[in-house]
Amino acid sequence: MTKYITYTSVFAIPIMITIILVHGYVKGVSMYDAFVEGAAEGFKTAIRIMPYLIAIFIAIGLMRGSGAIYYLVRGLRPITSLLGIPGEILPLALMKPISGSGSLAVLQDILVHNGPDSFVGRVASTMMGSSETIFYTMAVYYGTIGIKKSRHTIPSALVAHLAAILAAVFFCKILLSQ
Repeated sequence: MTKYITYTSVFAIPIMITIILVHGYVKGVSMYDAFVEGAAEGFKTAIRIMPYLIAIFIAIGLMRGSGAIYYLVRGLRPITSLLGIPGEILPLALMKPISGSGSLAVLQDILVHNGPDSFVGRVASTMMGSSETIFYTMAVYYGTIGIKKSRHTIPSALVAHLAAILAAVFFCKILLSQ
């Protein structure tokens, strides 16, 4: 099973890029002009969302610097033990909705201490690829179009994040345990 997953992951991105280029060629789209236009629009968007990103990065720095995230992990450990979630991935589960780069640092710490081929390393890697940086994404997209009230977005996204964590643990136990 891991052999097929490896082949799929190696060829997925080159195949996707090829499909996009062929589709653009068939539709008669000037790919270079479309790229330049998209890059110019992306630069304008980056400047518009900068205040939201700075606020998110300050919040992340405060959580990590104060150690609040590790006290939260310690408090949640009895619940996660009942669900079969390894305690080592809790910092990643809590950091991933907030920051992609912060969660990469947490993932690196997990992989260094547990190994990439350990169950914890596999669950953490799967979770990293199957969940989203909720608050960062909301800051970017909602900040871009000026939405101030998120309504049901945060609760729905957090439920989806919990489902991603549980699915990562479940599928790693079924597919990758030896």
